[in-house]
Amino acid sequence: MIEAIKEIPLKTLEDKITVVPYEEGMTYIVGPINLPIQLDDEALFFKWYCWLNVEGEQDSSLKTLIDRLPTLELAGQQQSSVLVYGDFETEESALIRMHSICHTGDIFGSKRCDCGYQLKQSLKMIKEHGVGALFYLANHEGRGIGLFSKAFAYLLQEDGLDTVEANEQLGFADDMRSYEEAIRVLASLRQLPVTLITNNPLKLEALHKSGANVDGRIPLWGDVSHYNQRYLETKMEKAGHFRGGFTIE
Repeated sequence: MIEAIKEIPLKTLEDKITVVPYEEGMTYIVGPINLPIQLDDEALFFKWYCWLNVEGEQDSSLKTLIDRLPTLELAGQQQSSVLVYGDFETEESALIRMHSICHTGDIFGSKRCDCGYQLKQSLKMIKEHGVGALFYLANHEGRGIGLFSKAFAYLLQEDGLDTVEANEQLGFADDMRSYEEAIRVLASLRQLPVTLITNNPLKLEALHKSGANVDGRIPLWGDVSHYNQRYLETKMEKAGHFRGGFTIE
């Protein structure tokens, strides 16, 4: 009976799985899945993909993956995903955003950063352009230090340190993020050039070094206030972010 039940999802899912081998294992990409997204007063359909890296995997079959799912304890981890808008595979011009997860900014609407604004604004820019993708990178919290460590970093910032100093005091490099996974997924979805939405030169450099077909970048400034002024200035002065002519609310 159990085997009969498992035949049903295999038949349903088999044409929605892409397997991309890499040196340490396999990346399984699931999608596209139709996802209505509310932007202001309009609901727009994006195509949603989620991916999972399984290290040490030798058998890339869908059945092997599904058999292993209950043992992978994925609910206790974070998985990344991407929202795709328009004909991302073949349209000549497309925007992309590599967006690092920010639990406090994206979910709670914290004003200590500009992440929540950048998330929504990137989707609006992609919609207005007509074609693009927003990669939501789940292992990038706190520039790669994780949510719990970020809570310590926030306490240190309240005691006077800036965002870079706080990470370094906890024993981390300023930026621990890797874009390797996202670049691998991007290559599976599109071969044509993309324009990166970012103020961060490290993201642009990572894409270029990977051999990704990036033909430029456009800035993303906004939602600046006295709550996040020091944070933004630190990113420009110490992390090398491209400067924006922002004014404080």
